Amino acid sequence: MNWTLEVVVVPVSDVDRAKTFYADQLGFDVDHDTRIGDDVRIVQLTPPGSGCSIVIGTGAVPQMPPGSLRGLQLVVNDLTRARAQLVERGVEVGEIQVLGENPGPVADPLDNVGFVFFDDPDGNGWAVQQISSRG
Repeated sequence: MNWTLEVVVVPVSDVDRAKTFYADQLGFDVDHDTRIGDDVRIVQLTPPGSGCSIVIGTGAVPQMPPGSLRGLQLVVNDLTRARAQLVERGVEVGEIQVLGENPGPVADPLDNVGFVFFDDPDGNGWAVQQISSRG
């Protein structure tokens, strides 16, 4: 039996601002933006190529303090290109960091150990890791 992680709730203070950041600056696809009355809004966004989405919203969305989520991680096959794309889209992203050493030979020295970090407008923390074998 497969157990797949499909959705992660990201706590935000302003749904419209967060939707703009994730869709326009990070390039996530907006799967849906659903309003159920005046108090409930659920926005689901998915990173390109990902099987897992994020949900932001109000009302029915589990409440956590905005900005309290840390350690979310995206994986890309070209970290240098991904970082350049984030910078071009206005995301305040750190420089490429190499964390640790590869256990064996790899074609690109950033594979497995190359990371960049950024926060969304509320301070939720994201990492981007390079693993080129994932396509």
